[in-house]
Amino acid sequence: MAEKEEPSIAYDHHEIPMTHHHHDFLNDEKVETFDHNSDLAGSLENHGPNLHDGTKRGLSARHIQMISLGGSIGTGLFLNVGASIADAGPAGALIAYLIIGSMVYCIMTCVGEMCSFLPVSGSFNHFAARFVDPAFGFALGWNYWFSWSVTIATELAAAATIIKWWKYVMPDAVWCAIFLVLIVGINLVGVRIYGEVEYWMCVLKIVIVLVFLIISILVTAGAVGDHQAIGFEYWKDPGAFVGGPVGTISVLLSAGFSFQGTEIVGITAGEAQNPSKTIPRAIRNVFWRIILFYICTIFMLGLCLPNTDPDLANSSGDASTAAFTLVFEKAGISAGANVINVVILTSVISAANSDMYTCSRTLLGLARDGLAPQFLTRTNRFGSPYAGVLFSSVIGFACVFVSLYSAEVAFSWFLSITAVTGFIFWWGIALTFLRFRHAYLKQGRRLSDLPYRSFWYPAVPIYAAGLCTLIVFGQGYTSFTPTFNVQTFFSNYVGLAPFCILYVSYKLIKKSKMVPVHECDFETGRVTLMEIEMEDEEEAAKPMWKKILHAIT
Repeated sequence: MAEKEEPSIAYDHHEIPMTHHHHDFLNDEKVETFDHNSDLAGSLENHGPNLHDGTKRGLSARHIQMISLGGSIGTGLFLNVGASIADAGPAGALIAYLIIGSMVYCIMTCVGEMCSFLPVSGSFNHFAARFVDPAFGFALGWNYWFSWSVTIATELAAAATIIKWWKYVMPDAVWCAIFLVLIVGINLVGVRIYGEVEYWMCVLKIVIVLVFLIISILVTAGAVGDHQAIGFEYWKDPGAFVGGPVGTISVLLSAGFSFQGTEIVGITAGEAQNPSKTIPRAIRNVFWRIILFYICTIFMLGLCLPNTDPDLANSSGDASTAAFTLVFEKAGISAGANVINVVILTSVISAANSDMYTCSRTLLGLARDGLAPQFLTRTNRFGSPYAGVLFSSVIGFACVFVSLYSAEVAFSWFLSITAVTGFIFWWGIALTFLRFRHAYLKQGRRLSDLPYRSFWYPAVPIYAAGLCTLIVFGQGYTSFTPTFNVQTFFSNYVGLAPFCILYVSYKLIKKSKMVPVHECDFETGRVTLMEIEMEDEEEAAKPMWKKILHAIT
């Protein structure tokens, strides 16, 4: 007798079986995988099982890779790297970036495994609620939204600062408002246009970084400018380290801020074409590109500029003294300084553009899961969650008023807040992945069914979570020495408050509990074998020139 067919839902033109159970591969017992009495399950039932919610799969692999780069290459690289060298020395800063880079790689492998298997919008907070605890997903999701909302403010404050290079007298608030309207407009016209705009902005960034690397090599060799070959002279005098190990530790937080945004590739999963292929490809490629840009850039800056340069120490507050600009001036390329500042401005706007995308999709995921007001699920005819975009712009407008006081002071405070909240979210991703893989194996599922697999489980997520914890709690040691400083303490740890308040409040009000391992749902929103086979057929049908272009972009 034939088995009764499972009901199905449309999921971006494909049918996905809506099963809430599976057969345990170890003992062939039917195991329930989703607790319909849980807060998250209830919200999904009330608001429909379709995890796609009006957005459109308009992002190709090249879009996804560039969006991830766009969220990472911005203020942290162009305005913050110089200050890191001044605080820790060239070798100390390089070590700090290598440490954070290794942690980010671990986080990215966790992201790749979860998001390629379950490509849904607002993936991280959704997974936290689905596999750990609805309270954890609620706190992590709103913390992530808050982090990127404030990062928008950080980028806008930086953009207002950059404009001062050309001695324009318009108030900072006016420039902030202009740039905010621009990024809101881009995020309302549809994900395909957004992806294309972001792609070409990122191409410009990559070109200028490569040009900078070439110029810096020439400066170091003495081939340009009015000086002899520098080589490693600045590593000898004034020295490779500033403050020893303490100096290196002190810049870990700012190094983390520079890498934040790498995980945005996971947010794009719900709008990615062929997610089981594009997400793993982006995970493998994007990180190495970022390592190339950041590690090589900070290494060459350490060769070209002494850490005692007063302009280098102030580079995070004034674009006229940005490290990139200083190197071009040292090379005797006066026009290059103007070009660099145009690129820096474009990069900051691009980063803010990615930040707005992330904020709106995070709110969409929260609202879909019943963890945010339902009006935030609304999308326009282009598939853009316009309610989330407009709601997220509120923090941007708040930045406009803050910048009336001082864009430089605003940048400093925003940097501190977003760096801490970013580490909290990375910590949350690592813990969620620990639970994801544990539940996956406990239900008797096969690792071979995963489109992408992280390595060295559970060492990788434990290392990432442990390092995040040490950095978040250890970075504020300066507020205790030599005497306790209330203002420094507050600026260092204020980023912890939103997550703690949200988590405790949800637990007290909703009294949610950790999702039992056997009730974790690995079916809803899953990429099916049929979809993967169709993707393979589409890829095989492409002409050779498209395959080559796809491989290198």
